[in-house]
Amino acid sequence: MTMKEPEKDPKEMRHGYTTGACATAATKAALLALITQSHVEAVGLLLPVGMTATFTTENLEFAEDRATCGVIKDAGDDPDATHNALIISEVSWTDSPSGEMELDGGIGVGRVTKPGLPVPVGEAAINPVPRRMLRKVVADLCNEYGITRGVRVVISVPDGEEIAKKTLNERLGIIGGISILGTKGIVVPFSTAAYQASVVQAIKVARANGCEHLVLTTGGSSEKYAMKLYPELPQEAFIQMGDFVGFSLRHSKRQGARQVSLVGMMGKFSKIAQGVMMVHSKSAPVDFNFLAEIAATCGATEEMLAEIRGANTAAQVGDIMHQGGYPDFFTKLSTHASRHAINEVGGDLWVETVLTTMKGDLLGRAFIDERHPDHRDR
Repeated sequence: MTMKEPEKDPKEMRHGYTTGACATAATKAALLALITQSHVEAVGLLLPVGMTATFTTENLEFAEDRATCGVIKDAGDDPDATHNALIISEVSWTDSPSGEMELDGGIGVGRVTKPGLPVPVGEAAINPVPRRMLRKVVADLCNEYGITRGVRVVISVPDGEEIAKKTLNERLGIIGGISILGTKGIVVPFSTAAYQASVVQAIKVARANGCEHLVLTTGGSSEKYAMKLYPELPQEAFIQMGDFVGFSLRHSKRQGARQVSLVGMMGKFSKIAQGVMMVHSKSAPVDFNFLAEIAATCGATEEMLAEIRGANTAAQVGDIMHQGGYPDFFTKLSTHASRHAINEVGGDLWVETVLTTMKGDLLGRAFIDERHPDHRDR
């Protein structure tokens, strides 16, 4: 779930289409072929974002009582795990009233097994907006052609189970495949909104499954160390917040978490210690004078302080202080980070900061408990 750096300006990147849009287009083509008993090469679809897109059909087959059609997902320039996946819709007639739709997921579409997601436990992981898109396209075609029967729609993704291994679906309780997602119909390359939405979803799932202690990490490496640090916590408690520290803290508190641990490395966490809550490499520079001030309070020599002020990276500063034998430096940085995190959410939270090396060795940790007294025994 970590957000990679784009190789070129996002404004110049090509947008793609969501799995929800592809599933809806496949359904429209399959139902149109079923109704007309003729081949459909492409269909146009009005997306929630307000634009119309054309989708080419793949492997279209139809008989009197059912039809199947595939659409290959194009994620544009976004590094999406589902790029080039074949999204298939099978439609068939039912005895239900005209235009009424039954919906389910087939092979490669995950099934929800944990609460906290926008889809009830037991149902196929087809999110609310794609469900509305599917129902609308079915109702519109049935009205246009005067159909007096109901329609059953089954969405499947042949490679979905394998693709899902590259996602956090299993942790979220979505088993057996990918999710059919999308709120706008389009995929915006390297979208921060999409990443933030995934963070909120992970927090909601954690809370719905009883996690009161959440562990926020900046990526996969820090998460692996965090899992070793807190072996008693369930997998759902670990959330990759990326660069969105303040955002993730606010939503953790909003969802009722009692304790939050931040686990990460010097590069981004030295910024948190400065009070920066968006730690993207381009968001704010590391303040080496600040790091030197902290080092001075720990007894660092003038030579070391000069070296810190002239350092290229925060990791280099960490190496200087670690090799010099100043563990208090990392404890103080962790304390500063925890204090700024508490201030970010307005108090009433237990926050711990844990600093690690690139290899996962512990450098320092500190927590601040500012929960109200009546909240500490809940």
